[in-house]
Amino acid sequence: MTRTEPTSARVAIVTGGARGIGLAIARWFLARGQRVALLDIDGETLDRAVAALAQPGQVLGLHCDVGQPQQVEAAARAVMQRFGRVDALVNNAGVAVFKPVLDTSFEEWRHVMATNLDGAFLCTQVFAPLMVHGGAVVNIASISGLRASTLRIAYGTSKAALLHMTRQHAVELGNVGIRVNAVCPGPVETEMARQVHSPAIRADYHDAIPQGRYGTPEEIANAVGFLCSEEASYVNGQFLAVDGGFDAAGVGLPTLRRNAAAGGAQQ
Repeated sequence: MTRTEPTSARVAIVTGGARGIGLAIARWFLARGQRVALLDIDGETLDRAVAALAQPGQVLGLHCDVGQPQQVEAAARAVMQRFGRVDALVNNAGVAVFKPVLDTSFEEWRHVMATNLDGAFLCTQVFAPLMVHGGAVVNIASISGLRASTLRIAYGTSKAALLHMTRQHAVELGNVGIRVNAVCPGPVETEMARQVHSPAIRADYHDAIPQGRYGTPEEIANAVGFLCSEEASYVNGQFLAVDGGFDAAGVGLPTLRRNAAAGGAQQ
């Protein structure tokens, strides 16, 4: 692949870029000669991530709470001052509260909405007008936005709303050359998952996913990269589930596997 000159290399904004899926997405863009601005509320982890990427000319780290309009606007000014353009925005920043419906407080509800929904709204409102060459927005939603499950009234609702907002943006921004799509990850091997998924929950996921495993951050990054690329130039307003078949599956997988194992043992 021919690398573009630094003055014209494409620029991607990745929120929640200090770790996990966000950092994997940043690596995807960098591997293809693009420049990246990482926005994250955790300044210390962000600084470590930028240092580990070891490409100071290509990477800009910005401490930013995406739920705060003034901070998002300040980040946009810093990006334009450093890189002079924006071509892609990945709204990846997200938080989760896993509690029963009646135990979830309004403060916890608002905390999740402020990051997962308000943050994507604010970043799109601020960065989309800077995509003067056209561009792409990818929202990192969740399989929890497509189907309900336990203990995630705030998280699941925020992601379902994010999916509808994806289509609202796609309809209007598509008219000015900006495509807007969403990726819906299933369970992914990230630090957040390791903290909040108990062994019992992990076993439940394995029972319900046809591929029988968690995804990797790199697998999510590949899907995001495709939607930001010219290969997806006519894809707009769509949701791509990257979940090992979880959304497609109903009941019966454990029984199917037991029967298959028993049949193999008899041969």
